[in-house]
Amino acid sequence: MALIKEFQTVTSDTQRLHGPVTCGYRTFTVDGQRVLQLDTYGSTERQILDKISQSVQLDVDSARELLKIIEESFPDLTR
Repeated sequence: MALIKEFQTVTSDTQRLHGPVTCGYRTFTVDGQRVLQLDTYGSTERQILDKISQSVQLDVDSARELLKIIEESFPDLTR
């Protein structure tokens, strides 16, 4: 699990679409800090179904930054 504190643009020669999975989310407060946690679950071919594969957490600052990245990445997206 990781609390994201910074986003960086990276480059890669590899560009492929990954298989679809479910992402669960929850919000909670720890020591007055609001947190959004995203948990991805393995594919249907996974040995242990419904087991969390990755978890990432966002605080208000990283959530704000992610919103900017999403708006830049998908300029036709409307709220």
